[in-house]
Amino acid sequence: SSGDSSRNKVKETLRLFHGVCRKILQEDEAKPEDQRRKGKGLRIDFEASTILKRNGKFLNSGVHILGEVPGVEVGDEFQYRMELNILGIHKPSQAGIDYMKYGKAKVATSIVASGGYDDHLDNSDVLTYTGQGGNVMQVKKKGEELKEPEDQKLITGNLALATSIEKQTPVRVIRGKHKSTHDKSKGGNYVYDGLYLVEKYWQQVGSHGMNVFKFQLRRIPGQPELSWVEVKKSKSKYREGLCKLDISEGKEQSPISAVNEIDDEKPPLFTYTVKLIYPDWCRPVPPKSCCCTTRCTEAEARVCACVEKNGGEIPYNFDGAIVGAKPTIYECGPLCKCPSSCYLRVTQHGIKLPLEIFKTKSRGWGVRCLKSIPIGSFICEYVGELLEDSEAERRIGNDEYLFDIGNRYDNSLAQGMSELMLGTQAGRSMAEGDESSGFTIDAASKGNVGRFINHSCSPNLYAQNVLYDHEDSRIPHVMFFAQDNIPPLQELCYDYNYALDQVRDSKGNIKQKLCFCGAAVCRRRLY
Repeated sequence: SSGDSSRNKVKETLRLFHGVCRKILQEDEAKPEDQRRKGKGLRIDFEASTILKRNGKFLNSGVHILGEVPGVEVGDEFQYRMELNILGIHKPSQAGIDYMKYGKAKVATSIVASGGYDDHLDNSDVLTYTGQGGNVMQVKKKGEELKEPEDQKLITGNLALATSIEKQTPVRVIRGKHKSTHDKSKGGNYVYDGLYLVEKYWQQVGSHGMNVFKFQLRRIPGQPELSWVEVKKSKSKYREGLCKLDISEGKEQSPISAVNEIDDEKPPLFTYTVKLIYPDWCRPVPPKSCCCTTRCTEAEARVCACVEKNGGEIPYNFDGAIVGAKPTIYECGPLCKCPSSCYLRVTQHGIKLPLEIFKTKSRGWGVRCLKSIPIGSFICEYVGELLEDSEAERRIGNDEYLFDIGNRYDNSLAQGMSELMLGTQAGRSMAEGDESSGFTIDAASKGNVGRFINHSCSPNLYAQNVLYDHEDSRIPHVMFFAQDNIPPLQELCYDYNYALDQVRDSKGNIKQKLCFCGAAVCRRRLY
């Protein structure tokens, strides 16, 4: 349907934008420290958006939309304000009010409530928003004097908001979550809160002593709620549905709780392990080490063996975000002398996010996170018992916990980024090795939180092969990374990638299983 297509376009556009952002940052971080632009005026989001716009990748360009933007859902999160412009949610790069012509008048289409004007953001249904103008927010530029505050005027965006009361037209509200103070180039985080109606407005004296306009907006009923309230509840040991404080029994750095608000079922019994369990016959040999004594960088590619194995580049940004999917990523190993904070030691340190398992309505237990997950973040490893395929086939009764280790990966996003940044039209292809390496991970009786991650036909995670404690490419570690900005409490899912009519039982009969992922593009069958 057109709705499904719009959602896919939004996801693809944002993944492309963030892919270009991470590539720009990677190229900057590869330079010697005194030549890097990060922290010295580098606006990653502006440069990436310029590249996308030049290549016609903006959505809803040249038009203003009143009401819902196709493909954008309540709760969608954005790292940069520029993403709002790219999708057509809110076009101004600085102004808090966007508006359009509506008949002979102008009405507001969207506002960004980021707290810059002392806006009241606590009530999730009613928002008091301060108008714009009057030199209320001022940034002193070099060689310029700050203008004196003055009364706000009922013009432009303020007038459009006031007119929206008479016309009863909906206004999109984007809430600013917080501002980053340690990284000026990363900007703040924003979340789309849905449609509101402007109820009334008035004038009052602001904190600077001049008159400002105040607008009261009320959320239109029937829209999905943001996850803020539930996240606040999660901080209590007595939250509703909590049935186990820590399924890892202290083996993870942070407890992984279990929550069931559906029925009385408890989490299944299994042995929790944080490491891949190798069979007795398997003795992986540690890889050759690099000679670095400080954190490995691309500037040392000629002397760093680990960087060289990754094609001469660091596959992660310095904040630990993966730049893009690769057949295999090689991290520094146990014999390397670089510190634990090395840029090539991301996944081997284990889970850093506050994950929990929860009972779903139709798919058993699932996994979610109690805070926002930025795109490119490492989530967890899929661990269990390493089996040869022949042994895995004998355990076919537990096939839902079997993960076939393979070398396939989709490099279409990486090629798309190359086309944008280089201005070329590279041929699209699926880069892959053998479909299976002959090994499988079985997490049925021994595993970690990864065993609870469900399938989705529209996933927000993907699996990445990583090697660090050995060099046997047949048995890489399977690491999950976020391929979207994921809001708190949104279920984490990846594509199990089964082929239809290819899964058989012990007698060779074709097995079929219905899919209940609920995605707009659901294939209706898991296999």
